[in-house]
Amino acid sequence: MQIKSQQRVEGGKERLTLVPEHLDDLWHLTYVLEPGDLVSADTTRRIQRNDDQMRDTGGEREPMRVTIAVEDVEFHKFANRLRVGGEITWASREDQLGHHHTLNIEEHDELEVEKVLKADQRERLEEAEESTENPDVAIVTVEEGEAHIHTVAQYGTEERATFTGPSGKGEFARARSELFSQVADALSRMDTDAIILAGPGFTKQDAYDYIEENTQDVAELITMVDTSGVGDRGVHEVLKRGAVEDVQAETRIAREAELIDELTRRMAEGAKAAYGIEAVEEAAEFGAIETLLITDERLREERAGSGDWDMDVNDLITTAEQKGGDVVVFSSEFDPAQQLGNLGGVAALLRYRLQ
Repeated sequence: MQIKSQQRVEGGKERLTLVPEHLDDLWHLTYVLEPGDLVSADTTRRIQRNDDQMRDTGGEREPMRVTIAVEDVEFHKFANRLRVGGEITWASREDQLGHHHTLNIEEHDELEVEKVLKADQRERLEEAEESTENPDVAIVTVEEGEAHIHTVAQYGTEERATFTGPSGKGEFARARSELFSQVADALSRMDTDAIILAGPGFTKQDAYDYIEENTQDVAELITMVDTSGVGDRGVHEVLKRGAVEDVQAETRIAREAELIDELTRRMAEGAKAAYGIEAVEEAAEFGAIETLLITDERLREERAGSGDWDMDVNDLITTAEQKGGDVVVFSSEFDPAQQLGNLGGVAALLRYRLQ
């Protein structure tokens, strides 16, 4: 979650400008937004015109800015977006005041929220923001005598470091190794999930070989991509090819696959695992959940009222979190979510075995 601005306003309220950057951020917002809050965002509404100045357009959609007083918040059943419904209290077209409207908030949409922020809601936003501030992908571009490290942010890339040294081999071999060493040291200090190593020619392979030999844990995060340039030009090539999206997907798959493997191992041993809503609900009540696993499809179905659970999914998640458990929402785009779906769409890694 990106918190672009935050200020206090009258009545003990705060006004925040937020940009949800991941599906998890939309999920966080379901716990932050509540009836009576004011939410502003860009949207479209169907407007019928039939006056002396303009013929009836048949109700074409027009872009506008609106503020609504929140009445309900829910995930849309068939898309990764948040639906926030309520009465329009302000609009860039005054004739829309008082009408009911639903804002469809998707990843990367900007919204403004005005509310009294409760302590747990503030903590949830801070946690979401912290996860964004730790860049999940670094791009290293390298050629003879030059290396650059960029991190990927939602609204562009940021150059973190530049290293230079003599080019060539032979007598410059030591300086070349020093360049690779500087890059390896810088990467080892960064909190990233994946690294893209790019550049022209064979230098990036030599850099990888050095990193693999001297910093194995860093090398395990690296994916190599060919580019014709380095620095900003090389980063542009990496982004244009979609390499960042590819490694982000692979990283998420790896994390979810690791959790599913751990769940399967514990189930086979008959220890510290629960699956299916009844068993997981019982574990939550006992405070035994270490990590709650739930698919985004199941989450949306239950919130939309089209699921078959007897309990409120929000109560399950809240109980698990209040008793110290983590919650991981699995993306239905990937195989681990399908495996979890075969177990009813919900499972839990437990702190201790339940009788």
